[in-house]
Amino acid sequence: MVVPCASPTSTPSDEEPGPHLASPFSDFTNRVFRNLRRSDQRKWAGAYLAGLLVTPGKKSVRRLAGAVSASPTAVQSLRQFVSLSPWDWTPVMDELTRWAESHGPAPTWAIGRAVLPKRGDRSVGVHRYFDPTTGRTLNCQLGLGAFLCIGALQVPVDWRLLLPAPWTEDAQLRRRARIPDEVRYRPLWAQALDLVDTLESRTEPTSAPVVADMSDDPDVGLFLRGLSQRARDFVIAVPQHLKVLPVGERALGCPEPVSARAHVTTGGSDTVLVATPDGRQRSVAVRSVLVRLPGARPGATPEYPYRLFTEVLPEGRSGSMWITSLTHRRLDNVASLAAFRTGTTTAVTGMERHFGLLDFEGRSFPGWYHHMTLVSAAYTYQRLTHRPVPRHLPRCPAPHPRMSPERLHLV
Repeated sequence: MVVPCASPTSTPSDEEPGPHLASPFSDFTNRVFRNLRRSDQRKWAGAYLAGLLVTPGKKSVRRLAGAVSASPTAVQSLRQFVSLSPWDWTPVMDELTRWAESHGPAPTWAIGRAVLPKRGDRSVGVHRYFDPTTGRTLNCQLGLGAFLCIGALQVPVDWRLLLPAPWTEDAQLRRRARIPDEVRYRPLWAQALDLVDTLESRTEPTSAPVVADMSDDPDVGLFLRGLSQRARDFVIAVPQHLKVLPVGERALGCPEPVSARAHVTTGGSDTVLVATPDGRQRSVAVRSVLVRLPGARPGATPEYPYRLFTEVLPEGRSGSMWITSLTHRRLDNVASLAAFRTGTTTAVTGMERHFGLLDFEGRSFPGWYHHMTLVSAAYTYQRLTHRPVPRHLPRCPAPHPRMSPERLHLV
């Protein structure tokens, strides 16, 4: 028999909190999981979330179960809930986005990556990937996340698992990982656009610009055009070899595309104050120039120019290369938006260290999305409420009297 979940200070006989014991945690779980079809799924979701919040160290399913229940079958039931139970994560992410948005305006959207190292070849989407941050080639899964920037915080509200073509073209791999029939290979830039479209459909109308590091994507031009077609402003880190077209007088002597790195050196240098997401400021030298992207359709209306800019590092070297549609904004404001990239990295690191982002095998496609959804919910709840430990944990659901715990996930 499954016993009630217990907090570190409660006993397994504690009764389930009722309306008179409502807490911010129970209000949160009731809202974000309200679209799960079964009551036992909603309760196991709350238990898993509570486990992520209260379990110290590694967040294995066994340790999560031990933190929230004294039942020997809890670990099996939690594992079945996250890996095998057929619940849809999309409505949960919908509610999480709206809940996060209710805590303040999100004037900026960020797109960031989570690199999840794996052993072997059994985890869905695992492949060899060169990580530009560490300079190493890793055997890993690669997740692309959408973040709302609320004040100094960035919280994750959606994810896409990047599946290399072999994972979508091999029927045996698809069956083994339970990849849905409608899922096909989509490159990085297309997945990023899909996240932007999802945020637009979920949030209140906003002019929030998109900030993303796409400096290793050779097809980043397609992403920039897609954002422009959606009338969505952006500040995007691009490859230094990205081909651009000069604007104005510079275009007269250079009608052919040139690399961003070579062209930005022709621009003027300004010293600006860049505000970081944590409220600090630093003075940096920035060089910028107006550009257009090559490849416009013949006869099409000329595009508005973009601004290409980079920080000038010691010895005159160029830093990361950025391109923005916000040519009407002051350069210090645009450079400050580029600094949001560090906030995305901080959020992913926090999820890795304290919320179990890396502590799941992730062998199946649904299991990966379930875990990422639950980790995102735990991180977002804690960061926006500053309540690391729920006061009242939900009771774990009891199995049907004629059903063994092993079959709970089939219902």
